[in-house]
Amino acid sequence: MAVVAQELAAVRRRPKRTTAGWFYTIGKALVGAVFVLAALFPLLWLVIAGFKSKNEVVSTPFQFFPEVWKWGNYVQILDDPTFLLTMGWTFLGALLFTLLALSVNSLAAYAFARLDFRFKRTLWVIVITTMFIPGMTILLTSFIVVTDLGMLDSLAVLVVPGAATAAMIFFIRQFYLSIPASLEEAAMLDGCGRVRIFFSLFLPLSKPPFVVMGITAFLAYWNSYVWPILTITSPEKFVVQQYLATFRTGRGSAELGLLMAGSVLAAAPVIILFLIFQRQIIGNIKLAGLK
Repeated sequence: MAVVAQELAAVRRRPKRTTAGWFYTIGKALVGAVFVLAALFPLLWLVIAGFKSKNEVVSTPFQFFPEVWKWGNYVQILDDPTFLLTMGWTFLGALLFTLLALSVNSLAAYAFARLDFRFKRTLWVIVITTMFIPGMTILLTSFIVVTDLGMLDSLAVLVVPGAATAAMIFFIRQFYLSIPASLEEAAMLDGCGRVRIFFSLFLPLSKPPFVVMGITAFLAYWNSYVWPILTITSPEKFVVQQYLATFRTGRGSAELGLLMAGSVLAAAPVIILFLIFQRQIIGNIKLAGLK
């Protein structure tokens, strides 16, 4: 009874929320709801636009819901074997690109974080400088290089050129710098070399940056459009964004309803990927911000 009495006394001592406090809480909730709706509105419109005819998508005045719901758009796009093949081909390329990017950039990050070699500072400045060079400025020179190497119209031209990025090296390097040097020294005392230290010690600890950078690399490949249209000419090797563009230009008339339905299905793997790893992504971003 004494414990209950103390709890009741504590409740009575709590300051009651004033009218201004209630208005602040309600206002904060309304502002949050507005931001959520603004973020979800384009996605919701895209899903609903997939049920419209090609004329209703861009009709004037704007009409959010279709007059007649055309379920056939989604059925038609799912029955298209080329679309399914393109989705599988793009997923394979994105997976290979992600694995290659994580492998190359993590090794480079380890070298810059833990190794001492000549011109290390100079090379690091050069690597960081490339972060400030827009990709469009080197598009022509990159095209000339892959042409001379005979890589055009192949999976390699989509996977290899963009695998090494300064941003990913920088992000992983910052994480490796936070690993205590005592762990590395203990491994050296046990007779481990640099290669074994990386694969046995640093690699198992690399899950936080690998999740964030892996999803970033996957999205970069999945959403790529400019580079594929320059280097890929065979329709059976199109990536998904390149194939979806044919609904606007390559079919005589713009099939906007099919384009919207295809865009929804193309976005689905990315959304599912984010939902699976959202907790790790948010946690790792917070961790990186604290460091």
